[in-house]
Amino acid sequence: MIVFWRSVVGKLWFTILLLVSFVLFILTILLLEFFENYHVEEEEKKLTQLATKVAAVMEEHDDKELGRSIAWQLVDDISKAVIIADDEHYWYSPGHKKLADIPLTFIEKDPDLAKVFTERKKVHKKTYLPNIQLGNDRYSELLIVGVPLEIENGKYGAVFIYQSLKIVEDTTKHTTKFIFLAAFIAIILTTIFAFFLSTRITAPLRKMRQAAFEMARGKFDTKVPILTHDEIGELAMAFNQMGRQLQFNINALNQEKEQLSSILSSMADGVITFNRNAEILITNPPADRFLQAWYYEQGWQANEMAQLPPQVNELFARVVSEEKEQMTEITLQGRSWVILMTPLYNKTMIRGAVAVLRDMTEERRLDKLRKDFIANVSHELRTPIAMLQGYSEAIIDDIAASEEEKKELAQVIYDESLRMGRLVNDLLDLARMEAGHITLNYEKVELGPYIERIIRKFQGLAKEKHIHLSYEIKERDMILQLDPDRIEQVLTNLIDNAIRHTDAGGSVNVMAERSGDGIRIQVQDSGSGIPEEDLPFVFERFYKADKARTRGRSGTGLGLAIAKNIIEAHKGTISVHSKLNEGTTFTFYLPSKKAETR
Repeated sequence: MIVFWRSVVGKLWFTILLLVSFVLFILTILLLEFFENYHVEEEEKKLTQLATKVAAVMEEHDDKELGRSIAWQLVDDISKAVIIADDEHYWYSPGHKKLADIPLTFIEKDPDLAKVFTERKKVHKKTYLPNIQLGNDRYSELLIVGVPLEIENGKYGAVFIYQSLKIVEDTTKHTTKFIFLAAFIAIILTTIFAFFLSTRITAPLRKMRQAAFEMARGKFDTKVPILTHDEIGELAMAFNQMGRQLQFNINALNQEKEQLSSILSSMADGVITFNRNAEILITNPPADRFLQAWYYEQGWQANEMAQLPPQVNELFARVVSEEKEQMTEITLQGRSWVILMTPLYNKTMIRGAVAVLRDMTEERRLDKLRKDFIANVSHELRTPIAMLQGYSEAIIDDIAASEEEKKELAQVIYDESLRMGRLVNDLLDLARMEAGHITLNYEKVELGPYIERIIRKFQGLAKEKHIHLSYEIKERDMILQLDPDRIEQVLTNLIDNAIRHTDAGGSVNVMAERSGDGIRIQVQDSGSGIPEEDLPFVFERFYKADKARTRGRSGTGLGLAIAKNIIEAHKGTISVHSKLNEGTTFTFYLPSKKAETR
């Protein structure tokens, strides 16, 4: 039903019906008013003529008794008459029981009726007399007509005839019934005609609508039958021509789009096309990764209409103003991007620009590794070797005066030798892992107790440094198959790093949750964070975020590299997000061979 009212047929039918109904309503009101006034006027004329005849009969007969008898015979059964000679001599016609006699005082006090006596002219008036009407006519309206009556010796009286207007009302009701019957028949006929007309007009339109839906689904060969040669037939012809032209244009556009999409998708470099207002029109997957890195850095959602990096906006402004290609290099989330932007022309005007983005992170990483490798190895080995050499010379030269001092020097030499041993062992482990010689001993591990046991190892260190160490496990009874020793090595390294790089009053949180068919674990701290330029290198050998670190706070710089190889050996992934002075979050994902819940 709702669909019908929303259709063209329903709207056109309702409009015609509403228009006809409105016209009939106005016509009915006018006709009712006309007939009511007409019947009242006819009754006034009739009563006036009757009153005039009664007055003439009374004036012609000297025998007033005979005159009144003749006059009463002139008065019909639905009316009543009163002949007034003076205040003491007046007579009412007999017969009508439903109409009582009008008091003389009422006539004399009524200013309109009293004009018969004072001005000697005919009067008529409609009024209510609730106190003297009887039966069903009680409270109905009366029509009173009065004419002057000449009495002998120059005196004047009056003749009044009155009747109830209920007869007029009854006549009006009958007329109203006929008018409403005629209006109802007219509405029925109008409904049939309007529905027929609407259907004839909208039938071709419905076919066009169906054809339009078919075109929207890609069927551009759909044809609309041409049934008439009027405006609707011409519209159908134009619709068919539009369909043929659309099919041709869409095919051409699809070919060009496929070619362009193939070229862009196969490019290793990112491509972004801008219009003249610096709004993005086209991007390819490498460019999307660049934009997502920028959105993440700014804390925006990927689907928000976010601004571009200021360097890109400045580069676009220079390209538009100078009308030649420009180049710049920016860093986002630890990745280096070289951007080459060229203007796009629309005949003689610049309509936008196209930017080519190349990820130079690997090249910059290799350059940095070449520069830092020798320095890192030298730094890691120089300190323990120098301490071994210095304390050994102190023992040889008998600088230590007592045995206790000699033991202290020997203990330092022993600690540094252990440190060198750990460094060598880590290097050997890392070399074996990178060579693919790592062996994993898979076991079924219950996630909740496993992580709680690891967290307990660091509770003492966290309390000592006044750091809040917490954990959150959303599915404690989840069973995983993994190498518990190796994963414990990864978690130990991440939690230890988080505590060592978080100041007193900070927090470290470990969260584990199911993700797909595996488990995702996050180690989040509120520490000093990692500089953006160092993010790409955190999993490299000898990486340390604190370049000015002390011996007590630093490690070998190989822990994260080993952790990455362990996670990758489990067919998982590990990543890091960090903001300077806000904190760091390490996240690794482990796919489960058969993840199950008890």
